[in-house]
Amino acid sequence: MKFYEYMGYELIEKIKNKEISIQELIEASLRRIEESEHLLHSFVNISKEKALKKAKLKDKDLKNGKAIGKLYGLPLANKDLICIENYPTTCCSQILQGYRSPYNAYVIERLVEEEGAIHIGNTNMDEFAMGSSTENSCYGPTYNPWDISRVPGGSSGGSGASIASGQAILALGSDTGGSIRCPASFCGNVGLKPTYGRVSRYGLIAFANSLDQIGTITKCVYDSALMLEIIAGKDPLDSTSVDIKVDNYTAELNKRIDEKIIGIPKEFFGEGVDREVENTVKKTISKLESIGTKTIEISIPHLEYTVATYYLLCMSEASSNLARYDGLRYGNISENLSGDVYDVFSRTRGERFGPEVRRRIFLGTYALSAGYYDMFYIKALKVRSLIKNDFTRAFKKCDAIVCPTMPSTAFKVGEFIEDPLQMYIADILTCPVNLAGIPALSIPCGFDKNNLPIGFQIIGDYFDEKGILNIGYQLEQELNIYRKSAPVIKGGN
Repeated sequence: MKFYEYMGYELIEKIKNKEISIQELIEASLRRIEESEHLLHSFVNISKEKALKKAKLKDKDLKNGKAIGKLYGLPLANKDLICIENYPTTCCSQILQGYRSPYNAYVIERLVEEEGAIHIGNTNMDEFAMGSSTENSCYGPTYNPWDISRVPGGSSGGSGASIASGQAILALGSDTGGSIRCPASFCGNVGLKPTYGRVSRYGLIAFANSLDQIGTITKCVYDSALMLEIIAGKDPLDSTSVDIKVDNYTAELNKRIDEKIIGIPKEFFGEGVDREVENTVKKTISKLESIGTKTIEISIPHLEYTVATYYLLCMSEASSNLARYDGLRYGNISENLSGDVYDVFSRTRGERFGPEVRRRIFLGTYALSAGYYDMFYIKALKVRSLIKNDFTRAFKKCDAIVCPTMPSTAFKVGEFIEDPLQMYIADILTCPVNLAGIPALSIPCGFDKNNLPIGFQIIGDYFDEKGILNIGYQLEQELNIYRKSAPVIKGGN
């Protein structure tokens, strides 16, 4: 029995019906990691002994009739910037090597402590979530399970690869400008970026506070809906989390969508979108029409300004957030230092931060500096308001917006690492969602000539996660490709 070929909700039923044990499932997950990790490098640490111990305890509780939570011991992979108590959390940066969090993030409390998922390890990522390929990690790159010569996307690439390869059943990521949806698209997974404020960011190590949002990467839409039911809601420890009713997302999935109006933004199919991606997404839109939805053309006129606006804002916020990592307040101090405090700070930061993080700190500091603050940062905030207004107007005409998730399929490892501008442009279809603060879902909709997955993005109005999950689920069932496994390894359990 190949456990990794089952969806999370199916494994829950098998555990409930005593067809399998939680221990068997965790052992199979750890075995799968052993078989494939040398090819993928999805994880930066693995919690083998603790996971097995928890599995045995949960099986015992289940046998004794005790409640063990909604997730019944499913293996959970966690991005290495979401804090777990007394567990290494490094953001894949040398400056945080050896750091162990003194507390659990809100989402860990909900998924692991309350609802019974079993944490099996932390996944690789671009350092401090700055990147779209998971090549900017102090631990080295992660590789795509569909083709190990290619990137898995980023910055949550380790989480994406772990799900696509069957190493884990559920995964957590964070999305600042597409960092969940990009690896979901490149790895053929379902990636959900909730509305800003829908999920508490308590315990998420910040990159850009006004853009960061914790979300999920799973094999199917149902599992994403189930996870969101658990992690959504107001958290008194996060003032940006919103006290709005959490819907029963799984119950909404089967609702009919034949009265939905779907907006097709003409700007999202322009120059720079790969022809195969565009054609596959347009065929998927036709599939939506065939199951009863109505489509209309809409416009997001300020799309051309989104990449510049996004990077000005996120780099400025990163410059401010990462100022605390100086070796004295937070982070590892460089060795053999002499001189004044400024020399200590500059050498520590210069040696411990990677090149992409340093680049973004420099650019963000420049944008915030005297004489340039109004010219760059304030102007970017004003353009952000225009982009928000574009989406607000669009949602007066339609229920959801659909487009490609990424303009291409996964590119080769090393192809753009020396060309950061080209890498930044790849976020053109995902970062507008973060600027507006709205929810978006990426599901696989097909494959290119190289058998690489193509992502289909469904964007919703504020706090309408149930709407995009409903559309995504109905389309997923119609396309029926979500069970196709990545060819990373043969066999296994």
